[in-house]
Amino acid sequence: MFETLEKKLRQRPCTLVFTEGTDPRILEAAERLLKETKVTPLLVGKEEGVLAAAAQGGFCVDGARICDPETDPKMDEMVAKLAELRKGKMSPGECRAVLSKSNYYGTMLVKMGAADALLGGATYSTADTVRPALQIIRTKPGCSAVTSCFILIREGERGQEMLAMGDCAINIKPTEDELVEIALETAATARRFGMDPKVAFLSYSTLGSGKGEDVDKMRAAAAKAKAAAPELAIDGELQFDAAVSPAVAGIKCAGSPVAGQANTFVFPDLNAGNIGYKIAQRLGGFRAYGPILQGLGAPINDLSRGCSAEEVYAMSLITAGLIEKETASRRVLKKKKEESPA
Repeated sequence: MFETLEKKLRQRPCTLVFTEGTDPRILEAAERLLKETKVTPLLVGKEEGVLAAAAQGGFCVDGARICDPETDPKMDEMVAKLAELRKGKMSPGECRAVLSKSNYYGTMLVKMGAADALLGGATYSTADTVRPALQIIRTKPGCSAVTSCFILIREGERGQEMLAMGDCAINIKPTEDELVEIALETAATARRFGMDPKVAFLSYSTLGSGKGEDVDKMRAAAAKAKAAAPELAIDGELQFDAAVSPAVAGIKCAGSPVAGQANTFVFPDLNAGNIGYKIAQRLGGFRAYGPILQGLGAPINDLSRGCSAEEVYAMSLITAGLIEKETASRRVLKKKKEESPA
């Protein structure tokens, strides 16, 4: 997957904001992006601090952009825009105060068109990445909630195996309608990274074998998802063994378009999702990438605070890979127009 993303990003310039511009993991990933792709890292922080941290770590970030909220000449414009977006919920003074923080400032750079996407969270919590995204970028048309998924990859005898799992990071107890959004957005993410999604709504019951409110919720959500996206292979409710084992599927739900071959999983709640992907990661030998945030009007993604430079680079490729082609193209054309003689 990552070789495909690198090839794609060598041909398509774009700009990716990093909210922690002095972090050595970010700087190492930025150096690699500059060498291997046409992604321009935009590092948030004081210029002298970013350059000193790069020099200390032995990283070359020539070609990256460095932006400091304290010296940005467009700060007044950003403050006015945030005040407009918050519609009286924040005073201009409060807007200026939050925009001095790199998570809000970086998100506003995306909103104002100075960058295409953002990757943060090396030192921030997930909430500190999602909150400004919700307040500034907001959800895209057709989505009412921010959801998330993880892409899991494992190398095996038959080649690379990929799975998508949602929601494992954001929604604690999703409703039926939120589960539908999780399913459709996770399937779309899976497809964008080369998978043919076969979506299983997971439960402790398989097609009516068990009873309970949670079973009813997953069954109803699966039905709604099928109606909303009849072109997708969706089934549920399914137990995990029925979802992935052809032998079990043949006994419990023969004829299902998904059972026994599912690769995209919708969990009933955050407990199950978070536990599930970590079991796959720690006991199943999968590498987990995410959380990939879904449903926002621009690609905004979160890092684990314990991430490595390799993980930052991988999430950078994933985030840049989510940028719509027309968005990047418009930015390139705009830059060429600005640079051309009058």
